[in-house]
Amino acid sequence: MKHLKIIVFVFLSFLIVQSNISAQTKIAYVSKDVVIKQMPEYKKVEEEYSNYAKLYADTLSTKESEIKSKAEAFKKRYEEAQELVKSGKVKKEEDIKNLEDEIGELQKELQNLDEAYSLYKQKIQNDLYQKQNELLKPLIDKMNKTVEDVAKEMKINIVLSKTDDVIIYGDKELDITFKVLDKLK
Repeated sequence: MKHLKIIVFVFLSFLIVQSNISAQTKIAYVSKDVVIKQMPEYKKVEEEYSNYAKLYADTLSTKESEIKSKAEAFKKRYEEAQELVKSGKVKKEEDIKNLEDEIGELQKELQNLDEAYSLYKQKIQNDLYQKQNELLKPLIDKMNKTVEDVAKEMKINIVLSKTDDVIIYGDKELDITFKVLDKLK
């Protein structure tokens, strides 16, 4: 019985301490994407990123056209070779072997172009991602500093990001997104 009283006492003490800690901790959240997209500097960043992406778009289009052209040439030559063999115009095994080698080389060339295109496209995606991060970093830093200032003014202990899906539920009163936006203006 004495042990039960001690356990109940410890449990109740823990609940009291826990409720005091919870009462002292203020938590809020902010929608980072809303803040960043409303910042005056965002339009310039978006435009610069768009211009950067256009440079790659033209190159990709050129490479796609080259591959398409080679694929059409391959298909045409393959059909011609089949017709030559089918019609009997090419009968010798040596000539058939030469046609097969030619078609094989064209196919390898096409595969190599396609692989190179895929690698280039992957590199472009990485470059674009890095460029986007580079351009957004000053905005993110500015926003983070402003969030910190607002949190200190409002005596908030923790600010979570709604954008990063860290919050499953948040009371609207805890959302400081627009306070951050007002402070940025």
